[in-house]
Amino acid sequence: MTTHVPDRATATLILDADAIAKSLARIAHELIERNDLPDGPGLERVALIGIQTRGAPLASRLRRLVEERCGVALPVGALDITFHRDDVHVRDGGRPPGRQPIVRATSIAFPIEGMTVVLVDDVLYTGRTIRAAIDALMDFGRPARVQLAVLVDRGHRELPIRPDYVGKNLPTALTEQIQVRLTESEGIDEVVLEEGAPAA
Repeated sequence: MTTHVPDRATATLILDADAIAKSLARIAHELIERNDLPDGPGLERVALIGIQTRGAPLASRLRRLVEERCGVALPVGALDITFHRDDVHVRDGGRPPGRQPIVRATSIAFPIEGMTVVLVDDVLYTGRTIRAAIDALMDFGRPARVQLAVLVDRGHRELPIRPDYVGKNLPTALTEQIQVRLTESEGIDEVVLEEGAPAA
């Protein structure tokens, strides 16, 4: 297997494909352990919804891992949060021409009313993406509870949001970026730490 070397000299490989696989396996195990309780609703009332873009393939992978371990195929969906973000100014014309946001597919083909919905994302940073995701989710119904699974928690929260499942806690500086690349979109599984302020 060829190991990818980050292009920039300032980039550091944090998680390779094996480490990502192990992190997701641990999250799947914890998800089963927390939700498959005799006095609770059970895994039959759990759904996985990935936040576009990289949260969606991660949710699909978690579904496969849960099914392999306990035989329950959780419903899985994808959620686009573009118009729920607090930094998107499309409706009032505040965004410069040529900088319109990219809108991706939302696909939730099952009722979420009364379900435990596990939102899945690649990186947790300020918490604003998750706030937007919760707002977007409520357009589809009222789940019994919402949990959060992230591959990487890099800190620097601006809102009181905490993940239930974390692949890796990675304290970072504000001058650093976390780049997650997945086989489904970039052809390789890796998490890289790079110098340079993260995108807003």
